[in-house]
Amino acid sequence: MTEIAGRVAVVTGGGSGIGRGLAMELAAQGAAVGIADIIHENAMKVAAEITAAGGRAHAVQCDVIERDAVERMRDEVNQALGPVSLIFANAGATSFEKITDMTEKDVDWIIHVNMMGVTNCILAFYPAMVKVRDGHIFATASTAGLMPHWIPYHAPYSGAKMGVIGLMLNLRLEAAEYGVGATVLCPGGVIGNMKAKNMSYRPERFGGPTDEEVRVPAAFVEHNTLVFRPADEVGKLCVKAVRENRPMVITDGKMREIFVRTYQNLVHEAFDFVDEFDATLAGK
Repeated sequence: MTEIAGRVAVVTGGGSGIGRGLAMELAAQGAAVGIADIIHENAMKVAAEITAAGGRAHAVQCDVIERDAVERMRDEVNQALGPVSLIFANAGATSFEKITDMTEKDVDWIIHVNMMGVTNCILAFYPAMVKVRDGHIFATASTAGLMPHWIPYHAPYSGAKMGVIGLMLNLRLEAAEYGVGATVLCPGGVIGNMKAKNMSYRPERFGGPTDEEVRVPAAFVEHNTLVFRPADEVGKLCVKAVRENRPMVITDGKMREIFVRTYQNLVHEAFDFVDEFDATLAGK
């Protein structure tokens, strides 16, 4: 059991959505929280909420794509609040576009912020946890990474999020040798403003910010199956998972049947195919 009270945590993308939900729940359970966000104003608002409620928080502007920026953020939070033992690599960005309709910068941004943003946080914070043999790494992936063919026009995002799942589940094996926990979040629908604000966070080198909303395709399953959970509930669920060192968190239990059906069909078909191939070879 990982106690939260008295620890120092960092939440990237902590200025809104799931990140804010995580930060508020961590603070409610007695952690001091570093709020890192690419929009400093958003981070400061969440930090102010925590301090107004009697907690400890520190806001930091950070673009998780930049490894140097993540390292500077780590050093600033360490100095302001103390050694970080809980890192929540949560910052991300999304898109619903055919890859042929995306520019190279569009694709690079989605992959870098979602995959490399998590990787940079691990590289910055994990070695210190190994040294003291204590801590927990948490990363936000997506149901779109767990079932990448479930949502159309999501290829770079699904690929990056599936990479986060593989990274975290494998890292969990290694981290356990040092007494460090690891958890990956695969959220489905979460109530927030990511759809409206997503493009306003894009750095200049990846095409710059716009006020364009994310365009969700008509075939998107949120219209008939997806359950949207409030971000504060997601925060509570995730912090509980960290306390119990759970390997994975799912936010929508109703998707179990879809997951089982999808992978039974996909994997059995793949095994049937190779069995048929081997049978053909044996029959020569």
